[in-house]
Amino acid sequence: MLKDFKTFLLRGNVVELAVAIVIGVAFGALVTAFVTDLITPIIAAIIGQPDFSQLTFEINGSVFKYGDFLNALISFISIAAAVFFFVVKPVNALMARARRQPPPDPTTKKCPECLSEIPIDAKRCAFCTSEQAAA
Repeated sequence: MLKDFKTFLLRGNVVELAVAIVIGVAFGALVTAFVTDLITPIIAAIIGQPDFSQLTFEINGSVFKYGDFLNALISFISIAAAVFFFVVKPVNALMARARRQPPPDPTTKKCPECLSEIPIDAKRCAFCTSEQAAA
């Protein structure tokens, strides 16, 4: 049983997933700090509110902290944009470049006399009956 557990833990997918989670958490913390320390103050300089987390309103004694939601929303949009522009777009470009296949060999050619499409091995054009050069 211990051998199976060790095999499970050291399987490539589990290790890659663990690394991805750790990097994802660190990346999330980095983007959250970026939003909190740079983006929110820029927005605050424009709007005039220095800290969104203090924005609240009250209805019948219930306090709604919509400022925390705004901070979380800005963080989410920033993380999504960073992942899209720095991970998804480059990976898609690499995959598109890797998928390129050489063009297939042509199976037809144009007749030099009538410009019709004829098989590449044809000795005469089917449309104008002109003789074709050897392929």
